[in-house]
Amino acid sequence: MIDLLARKPTLTPEELTAGLAPSARFQDVRFETFRPNPEYPSQAEARASLQAFLKGAQVRPGGFRLFRRAKPEGRGIYLDGGFGVGKTHLLASAYHAAEGRRALMSFQDLMYVIGSLGMGRAVEAFGGHDLLLIDEFELDDPGNTHMANTFLGQLMPGGTSVVATSNTEPGALGQGRFNAADFQRQIQGIADRFETHRVDGPDYRQRGTAPEGLLTPGEFQAWRARQPGATLALVSHRDLNRHLLDVHPSRFAKLLAGVGALGVTDLAPMPDQNVALRFVHFVDKLYDLGLPAAFTGAPLGSLFSETYRHGAYAKKYSRCLSRLSELLREARAVI
Repeated sequence: MIDLLARKPTLTPEELTAGLAPSARFQDVRFETFRPNPEYPSQAEARASLQAFLKGAQVRPGGFRLFRRAKPEGRGIYLDGGFGVGKTHLLASAYHAAEGRRALMSFQDLMYVIGSLGMGRAVEAFGGHDLLLIDEFELDDPGNTHMANTFLGQLMPGGTSVVATSNTEPGALGQGRFNAADFQRQIQGIADRFETHRVDGPDYRQRGTAPEGLLTPGEFQAWRARQPGATLALVSHRDLNRHLLDVHPSRFAKLLAGVGALGVTDLAPMPDQNVALRFVHFVDKLYDLGLPAAFTGAPLGSLFSETYRHGAYAKKYSRCLSRLSELLREARAVI
């Protein structure tokens, strides 16, 4: 059995910028496998716009080489919509459809790369890319606002195009999280670089289903019995949260390296928002990696306080609960 609490993962600068591709859950998705909700035409329109965006960047049939000769400024397209409407599916599909040098990462990982390498080295690391795909673009604080604006301002003029997804329209990034008015010029500078496409619709993970409940002790033991012991990791929610406070979210993937399945027992309410957000980021990574996971404890609806669930990070918490529900549904399917 794997002991997550004994792991203290570190990342070298080379590891930070290596293997930036769709995670296991999105490895096989393609534009053709995207199933837009017919009740929300913006989903099909977003797919068509993204495909046209990629096609327009080609300089020769069959090859995705973004303006290799002329090197004009890179273009930007921004998919704005709630969680569970297929934005990450479309982002990963764009990665698979492209043939040039490209990278896909979360906005948080990008911020960590810039912070670790420094702005100059980060721009240099991605300056030769044809396409950069950034998932869950968000501005949680003034520092991120400044770094994002500076990074894009130095990268895109060199010819790198950017596709980004977010739950917030570019002009509204940062609102409710800090005094966005003081940084409106920088926020507007980011917004001006993108052609925005709204993606509407309900959370597909909950389409036609009720939120999943936590596993009972009996169900958890049945699930555990079906997992290979050598790659199984079991941890209590309390111990996991304590450990995550010492592990930067950019290292969560390395923390889970080699894990075949994860069981978390005794989920409990998280009154500390720093603890809650770390757990949210951990669930995001667990979900993206496509790892089987099972949970016991308090009902999902009690994990995050109403203050948090209706505050500046409301969409993060809602997305986390949606993903936990899907992971639980997947766990029950193998019992």
